Amino acid sequence: MRVRFITSNEGKYVEVREALEGAGHELIWKKHPYPEVQTASLDEVVEEGLAWLGQRLPGDEPFIIEDSGLFVPELRDFPGVFSAYVYKTIGNAGMLKLMEGRSSRAARFESRIGFWSREKGRHIFGGTCRGTISPSARGSSGFGYDPIFMPEGESRTFAEMVKTEKNAHSHRGRAAARFIRFLG
Repeated sequence: MRVRFITSNEGKYVEVREALEGAGHELIWKKHPYPEVQTASLDEVVEEGLAWLGQRLPGDEPFIIEDSGLFVPELRDFPGVFSAYVYKTIGNAGMLKLMEGRSSRAARFESRIGFWSREKGRHIFGGTCRGTISPSARGSSGFGYDPIFMPEGESRTFAEMVKTEKNAHSHRGRAAARFIRFLG
């Protein structure tokens, strides 16, 4: 199936494209701004984005969007749905500063891939990756919080892994796998 991915984030596109192409689907990158509602729920952000884009994008070609966040229980799940804004504002150095002296460094990444098509309607596929915030930024691969997040069972951060390794662990990779099963 040919699907458009509406995102301005090239890193997200590359990760999801690899998963879909590996399953025989074609993913086309399309930049098209859409409003992101301010809410504490990734599902609500994706649902609203799908509804808005579904009414405004030309043509009948199916599309996906993706929203994700880094949730740190010790920080009351901050930054959560505000992860992109927080990253742009304080970056990894700021997150590491916030973690100084914390009793737990546990964290999780969550992803929601939203799918829209005229035939199949709207669907949301979730993925979660549990792990910890590393004591320092390490690695040069990936993007965003990848240099400070270590998935469970790993001593390396996402930024120290090649794409295929990251995708095998990641929240986005897990959401993409659920989406691929749905497509059949």
